[in-house]
Amino acid sequence: MTRILLVEDNEMNRDMLSRRLSRRGFDVLIAENGKDGVEIAASERPDLILMDMSLPVMDGWEATRQIKANPVTCGIPVIALTAHAMASDRDMALDAGCDDYDSKPIDLPQLVRKIEQLLTTPH
Repeated sequence: MTRILLVEDNEMNRDMLSRRLSRRGFDVLIAENGKDGVEIAASERPDLILMDMSLPVMDGWEATRQIKANPVTCGIPVIALTAHAMASDRDMALDAGCDDYDSKPIDLPQLVRKIEQLLTTPH
């Protein structure tokens, strides 16, 4: 079963997205801030990470930089999830090391297509 780490601080978004992904057959791990996301990524080595960018403790940009700088986690694809929908926000996420970007509100079929594409692409 594909394991996805969802790093999201908003409880309603976290619960809704994790339930929807679980119904599609994904095993969803949860982190509520960037620091926990970095630690869980290293200890659990999920197949993919969904990273909110505006997080407490450590933001998603820094968390992604740390995940991509760690030889243990650098190969895990990261999709940025953010309410910031400007082209510059997408560029900032990609510059931080994210492999793809999706804006909120989440279009689940589109997000699942991105997840499946990244899982089949060598990193």
